Amino acid sequence: MLDVPQLEIIRWPGLLDYEEGLAVQRSFHADVVAGRSPGVVVPCEHPSVYTAGRRTEAADLPTDGSPVVDVDRGGRITWHGPGQLVAYPIVRLADPLDVVAWVRDLEQVVLDAAASVGVTAERVDGRSGVWVRRPGGGPHDKVGAIGLHVAEHVSSHGIAVNCDNDLAPYGAIVPCGIADAGVTTLSRATGRHVTVDEVAALVGPRIQQAVDGMHAGHRISSTTRQEVAA
Repeated sequence: MLDVPQLEIIRWPGLLDYEEGLAVQRSFHADVVAGRSPGVVVPCEHPSVYTAGRRTEAADLPTDGSPVVDVDRGGRITWHGPGQLVAYPIVRLADPLDVVAWVRDLEQVVLDAAASVGVTAERVDGRSGVWVRRPGGGPHDKVGAIGLHVAEHVSSHGIAVNCDNDLAPYGAIVPCGIADAGVTTLSRATGRHVTVDEVAALVGPRIQQAVDGMHAGHRISSTTRQEVAA
């Protein structure tokens, strides 16, 4: 019988200082690498902060001089803050190592969470993350971002989902380095108040299903919602 790790889901209370969150991730990462933990998911919210991934360019940076935290995840600059769910799955990836497939799985987690609250979201060719089409067509708006770091076969960092946060902080940067698209929230897209707690309750168990599928060879990113619901 396949031994699939059962992740510990730790919903962080209050706002988690971003620098403290990095330390929490490093600690859990070391535990998973050493075999002391089967893996954890940390759903949380951060105080307002800009974070710059490894591919951030100077033109992406805040125009108002706001400080930026440099991090070792992929991607470019983004914002985190109250009203946005950030979830850190610290998990050992299956062999053979396929980081792109894990990114697709986490995108599927966000796609399914969005569908569960009444938002039809989708992928956009050539761009990572999860997007919502504007009414009447035109450019997409990003509602969920993915940024990962993989070391010693263990993934850290994770996903950010705009639930009911203020969008104004994005105006000072080029979010994810994409200048020709916007950002939105689940609340704005669905026309009702969607809370971080509501989405966190969906995301944690779905990440467990993503890990289950990864180890079983049936990734959720290649499974339709109808098959999941059956």
